[in-house]
Amino acid sequence: MAGVITASEPSWVAPFTGLIPRQFGKPVAALCREGADPVRKGRPWSLPLEDRVLHVAAYWRTNLTLRQLAPLFGVSKSAADRIIGHLGPSLALQQRKRFRKAPC
Repeated sequence: MAGVITASEPSWVAPFTGLIPRQFGKPVAALCREGADPVRKGRPWSLPLEDRVLHVAAYWRTNLTLRQLAPLFGVSKSAADRIIGHLGPSLALQQRKRFRKAPC
């Protein structure tokens, strides 16, 4: 679809994520390693993984609603909500598992 935001154009990455395109590739690669985009039965995602990560970053960085953000990426409001619900927890900061012991 013409006129939509995509991660394949590096000019869209910086304004919506605050990262340079090379830095943007790191969370995408980490999600690939974790298996966030497995091939499953059923209907495939309408956006590639890079565009879905950009979508979540744009949702968090801007203050746009799903109704405003969905047409920018060429998806429905429901698909935008599913993308954020699926990838959002994977991109969020993880809690620390070990803490340094406090000096007594």
